[in-house]
Amino acid sequence: MTARFRALMGACAVAALSSAAGAETITVATVNNGDMIRMQGLMSEFNAQHPDITVEWVTLEENVLRQKVTTDIATKGGQFDVLTIGTYEVPIWGKQGWLVSLNDLPPEYDADDILPAIRNGLTVDGELYAAPFYGESSMIMYRKDLMEKAGLTMPDAPTWDFVKEAAQKMTDKDAEVYGICLRGKAGWGENMAFLTAMANSYGARWFDENWQPQFDGEAWKATLTDYLDMMTNYGPPGASNNGFNENLALFQQGKCGMWIDATVAASFVTNPEESTVADKVGFALAPDTGKGKRANWLWAWNLAIPAGSQKVDAAKQFIAWATSKDYAELVASKEGWANVPPGTRISLYENPEYQKVPFAKMTLDSINAADPTHPAVDPVPYVGVQFVAIPEFQGIGTAVGQQFSAALAGSMSAEQALQAAQQFTTREMTRAGYIK
Repeated sequence: MTARFRALMGACAVAALSSAAGAETITVATVNNGDMIRMQGLMSEFNAQHPDITVEWVTLEENVLRQKVTTDIATKGGQFDVLTIGTYEVPIWGKQGWLVSLNDLPPEYDADDILPAIRNGLTVDGELYAAPFYGESSMIMYRKDLMEKAGLTMPDAPTWDFVKEAAQKMTDKDAEVYGICLRGKAGWGENMAFLTAMANSYGARWFDENWQPQFDGEAWKATLTDYLDMMTNYGPPGASNNGFNENLALFQQGKCGMWIDATVAASFVTNPEESTVADKVGFALAPDTGKGKRANWLWAWNLAIPAGSQKVDAAKQFIAWATSKDYAELVASKEGWANVPPGTRISLYENPEYQKVPFAKMTLDSINAADPTHPAVDPVPYVGVQFVAIPEFQGIGTAVGQQFSAALAGSMSAEQALQAAQQFTTREMTRAGYIK
């Protein structure tokens, strides 16, 4: 070995050590849904572009994720560098100074391309505090073959009366086919996301203009009664344990006639590699009762950086990659346009290839139909369609969800659940100072 070669090898070793020393590891906390799992399978693409950044994933069930990231950010624990959080948390945490502004993402990121309905929910005082990985509303996914067998035709914009009739006629318990699958698992973002949106369409609301809870009103009684009737008579057994993932699995196995849930599920129920009914699925807007509001929500799963992170630059590079137009192109090239994360960018819905996806238009129409500033038929003092954008809602919503889940499990009546919800919410809102 020549002296020159030894010197060259030594220089390479020093450069390698320097590069390793400069490498940063960021920890990403995320939810265990299909789109986020898919991203983890595409990380070789990120690694090729960013060899100096290593990404470690902490993947959790939705309720557990919320609990852990809320605790971590409130206590400044510093466990995570990137958080997967929802439209509920972003404005509250941004206003409290708990998140890093993303206004300085590079020009090619094109933040102006984010759908206004989604971007507005992630912006506080002109600062973008999170980047949407995917956006969603809710809609009806249904079995076209079972609907035809029942002698019915699903309208593009159905009523709850039609849904109740269809649930009855599509149910065949001997064949383990249930007319309707709805969330029953307790949680402000699980069963209460669905039930709050449903309640909006029935003319109910969480609070009147003086922050008085409204669970003792006729509209909430009608909402919960109809929900329990449908689920008890035409829903799957053990429904009080079913959230998004459980109902997704049931639908993919051919056990649900209808499923009213997140528009993002459309790519999973129509994927022939995952769904036994992929070629039999139709879509419709979430139902209404003729009062001017549909039972569709507005949500985005977003990537944000906690103010306590020591690796902000690396975290921003990851977020810019994961929520970019290029990432959408990457997914499309690997798995087809139907599997691209939906509901975030104007350019996606202007793309002729994406317009061919059977659920693209229904998803966009559902997102645009939701109005977080006027979520209910009657005036309300809060913002949020399927949640109330106040810090206290996380605890209150989950407690109320536990009462309604218990009613679904048969351990209390609808009246008892509503009474318990009214008493608990009144007490908590009084303690928090909303009710004088």
